[in-house]
Amino acid sequence: MPMEPICAPVTPLLSSPVAIIKVSGDSLSRVLEPLAQLPKPRMAALRRLEWDGYSERALVLHFPAPHSYTGEDVVEFHLHGNPILVRRFLEYLGGIGIRLAKPGEFTQRALLNGKQDLLDVEALKDLMDAATDTQIRQAQARLGGVPAWIREAKEKIAFWVARAEAAVDYGEDENINFLDMGALKSNVAVLNETFHVEQRRSASARWLKDGVRVAIVGKPNAGKSTLFNALAGEDRAIVTEIPGTTRDVIEVKCEWAGLPLCLFDTAGLRHSDDPIERLGVARVDPILEQADYVLHLVPAPDSAPDPEILQRLAPYQEKVLIVRNKCDLAESDGIRVSAINGELEPLEQAFKHRFFGEFTPDACLGALATKRQCELLADLIQQMEMISTLLDSCPVELPASLLQGAWLLIMRLTGEDRADTTLGALFSGFCLGK
Repeated sequence: MPMEPICAPVTPLLSSPVAIIKVSGDSLSRVLEPLAQLPKPRMAALRRLEWDGYSERALVLHFPAPHSYTGEDVVEFHLHGNPILVRRFLEYLGGIGIRLAKPGEFTQRALLNGKQDLLDVEALKDLMDAATDTQIRQAQARLGGVPAWIREAKEKIAFWVARAEAAVDYGEDENINFLDMGALKSNVAVLNETFHVEQRRSASARWLKDGVRVAIVGKPNAGKSTLFNALAGEDRAIVTEIPGTTRDVIEVKCEWAGLPLCLFDTAGLRHSDDPIERLGVARVDPILEQADYVLHLVPAPDSAPDPEILQRLAPYQEKVLIVRNKCDLAESDGIRVSAINGELEPLEQAFKHRFFGEFTPDACLGALATKRQCELLADLIQQMEMISTLLDSCPVELPASLLQGAWLLIMRLTGEDRADTTLGALFSGFCLGK
């Protein structure tokens, strides 16, 4: 069904050498005929554009359907980058029936016209939102279509859906075993093994996508700010030998050990009569609650961690890592680092073990990473596990129903189920030109 033509600025409405306006729709040669004759497909050409008293010499490109980003006719106008000029041009396009696109509408049309799958669209959204080098690489690794393991699973499930439906339709009338439950369960076990591996990869990939919130805590002068600066790769916190220098929470986003981090340097945990320092200490608890990892810094020369600090951290024990700092000054057990000398390898290994487990960061780059994807994968595993628990003598309608459910979950994962209610929220996060 033909859709009304849309337009949007691809570049920001700021003064710049060039501004690009993109148009998508059916039969754009006819729609844009009052403005300009379109050049040959995929060939840039200069055109004199005249409208409402304006005269602009612009570069024009034409990508006819279906060989375009949206699958429709697409035309790009490269104008001079004056924001007023761009607004007047968009107003003119609106006057000839080309409305302003909604956020993400170009990409939505690409999905609906089969030019992209939903996994590609989500990867593109993550690429646009990426804040670190690793997040960019992760999004790029997920671009390029449906992963091979999903395609293979889809083919195998489709085979068993067909067998199950045949068993429901003809099993009682023909002396044919359409659905061999033993073979089905064997295939389901192999698929679920793959799904579980991908689920573990996805759990690690989520940390790459969303980042890890890390709080650095400890007594005054434990070297928290020195470690904070070492992880951040720059001097963001003041470091002195005077205890209590840090009186407030300092936050910085960075990338370290292959992980995007949101670091929190906190005031030293101790009793103080200084009202400002007491306020800083009081702000530590909210940080502990929201942190994914708490680094309890203990100077190596100390015989043991401070009991009062251990008691304060007790509610968060499952995410607390005791790190012995200043190992250049004394021997100690556990995770030993020297923040001042940049000797952090044991801490790096602890991070990788906790957040990547059996994988390396690079092995997680192409894994499913969005909340929607991970939830659907979990549902798919549960669906397949229910098939594994069926009795071989059960009515064929049971495996047929469960297989159909698994098939629909795969379809929702790739975006082939157009009824997925999450699509609107996804596209609303795109800019107008996408």
